[in-house]
Amino acid sequence: MNPEKERWVLMVVLSIIWGSSFILIKKSLDHFNPYEVGALRVLIAGILLLPIAISNRKKFPKQHLKWLILAAITGNFIPMFLFPIAETEISSSIAGIINSMMPIFVIIVGSLLWKFSTSKRQLIGVAISFSGACILALSDGDGGELKLIPVILLLIATLCYAISTTTVKSKLHDIPAKILSAFVFSFVLIVPSLVSLIFAGFFKNHEPNQDLLIGLGFVSLLSIFGTGLAMMLNYRLLSISTPLFASTVTLLMPVVAVIWGILDGEKLTLMQGGGGIIILAGLIFLRSKPLEKK
Repeated sequence: MNPEKERWVLMVVLSIIWGSSFILIKKSLDHFNPYEVGALRVLIAGILLLPIAISNRKKFPKQHLKWLILAAITGNFIPMFLFPIAETEISSSIAGIINSMMPIFVIIVGSLLWKFSTSKRQLIGVAISFSGACILALSDGDGGELKLIPVILLLIATLCYAISTTTVKSKLHDIPAKILSAFVFSFVLIVPSLVSLIFAGFFKNHEPNQDLLIGLGFVSLLSIFGTGLAMMLNYRLLSISTPLFASTVTLLMPVVAVIWGILDGEKLTLMQGGGGIIILAGLIFLRSKPLEKK
């Protein structure tokens, strides 16, 4: 598969996986507190990827250790806690629109930290798609109240994603996606996630029963697909495209959420359909002129 086609396939697959993750987070929160969900999500991914990390330990990028830690903490640790915490108090529509701001943060962070330049065509594409995401999110109609603290938490999480994405592209792009994911979750984050799980009270709050098993089932799905596999695909996407292009996955995620709603018996409104069309129209502007260093 040529890189141009592969990156669009990866974008669609990641949109489906991450767009479905919000449902799994909600289901997991029925059984665990937000801190347990975040810690379990990272810990399970770290355990599953440990064999890959160990077998490739000689390839560990010691010279880029600080960048690996930065990418891991900002992209795969802090947001894993902030999203569940925010989703206990904020509507899915508001969460979706804030998460869709990631391309904007990527433009800002990429320019300030890594001297990435952005073409006018890309700015137009992001603006169009973001307006579509706003329409799609606001058409949710769940009447969620806008609360300041959860919004701030989601903004911080989105900013963290942008920092991680641009760091990986700038400093860690030469590490294969599968190996990079294994190093991030197994070597960098497995111990912090275990410590977090202990402090979250997981081993005190739960006893072996059916409720625990059901909760672990939802978190395991979230960890395997929405964390481990998704990050492998995301790192691969970054290696063959640009941080801005990779971040536009967040613009497609509200579309996936609407599709899940339809499958669950909801009706597609004219406003939702229009928002989805606008998002796709904006993505057309991102097909050319990738980010280049000044």
